[in-house]
Amino acid sequence: MPKKAMESLTESMFYVLMALMRRPMCGIEAVRFVSDKTAGRISIGPATLYTVLAKFESEGYIEETEVEGRKRTYRITEKGRGAYRAELRRLETMAEDARTEELFYGKR
Repeated sequence: MPKKAMESLTESMFYVLMALMRRPMCGIEAVRFVSDKTAGRISIGPATLYTVLAKFESEGYIEETEVEGRKRTYRITEKGRGAYRAELRRLETMAEDARTEELFYGKR
């Protein structure tokens, strides 16, 4: 049975891909990017990080580019870029749906 592709990303997954859209980086750099980008609202712990990286690698969204001792550097693939863009479109559509219902601004 073929493996089913991820339909949507968790918040942590989305921000890790966002980090890797900028440039190749190791996990700790991605964690720092996410924390800085979200002003500390999202904090990714080691277990979550390595689960996300392993999932992305198995899905072909990222690939290892360098290994230096325990430090591994990853880069996003075209498939990963597509997943990031698809998730961004999904989130934008949801926000627009809320806006058109005037629920976004609490008018109902």
